[in-house]
Amino acid sequence: MSILQAVILAIIEGLTEFIPVSSTGHMIIASSVMGIAQEDFTKFFTVAIQLGAILSVVVLYWKRFFQSIDFYFKLFIALIPAIVFGLLFNDFIDAMLGNVIVVAISLLVGGVILLFIDQWFAKNEVEGQSRTDITYPMAFKIGAFQVIAMLFPGTSRSAATIVGGLMQRLNRRTAAEFSFLLAAPTMFAATAKELYDFYKEQHAFTADQTQALIVGNVVAFVVAMLAIRFFIQFLSKNGLKIFGWYRIVIGLVILILYWMGIELSML
Repeated sequence: MSILQAVILAIIEGLTEFIPVSSTGHMIIASSVMGIAQEDFTKFFTVAIQLGAILSVVVLYWKRFFQSIDFYFKLFIALIPAIVFGLLFNDFIDAMLGNVIVVAISLLVGGVILLFIDQWFAKNEVEGQSRTDITYPMAFKIGAFQVIAMLFPGTSRSAATIVGGLMQRLNRRTAAEFSFLLAAPTMFAATAKELYDFYKEQHAFTADQTQALIVGNVVAFVVAMLAIRFFIQFLSKNGLKIFGWYRIVIGLVILILYWMGIELSML
């Protein structure tokens, strides 16, 4: 992997990790077009640069992390469904992660849902009709939606948790912000596991790999900060419909590439 390829993937990670368009689908396309999808380091890199994206959440919402111990309890409760299903269905999850068609279909189905989600939950944006406080049961239910993204890659973790928040009568902004905050421990755990697995097999990074990881995390951090700020403002004013159309296009692109015989690989 060259530095340029690392920067491109990091930009894609930063742009797509926190918006409901599936970073996985974009990584499939980008890495396959660049011809590096089959490299073992590419799989590790696309997970490792999530650390940069995580830091952007911590920096932007640092006050929330020092607000109260209650905040951490809610995050932990929201993580329970993912932990349980991750342990019970690890083999199934690995099998789904290897299926590009599942990603494409998940993008398409999720896209269609996002086309109508705003009108389904229009009352959430009316003052007095929505909630901005998140209870423990609500946190658990939102976490349960995260499981959908685990079982069916391409669903988008952020899309699933934002929809879960909307179903708890949260307004779009509150649902999105809790989705970002929940991403921090979720992505950190995934990155730590990937780092352990890669180190167990490779034992060390080459100088080029180390450089790519440093550059990738820095770029992902900066781009993710900009993406989060833009997304919150855009979502509050315009809703999710445009992301639905975008997901449908990306899903179709993956299917077209697959039918053309272009080698695609899940990351």
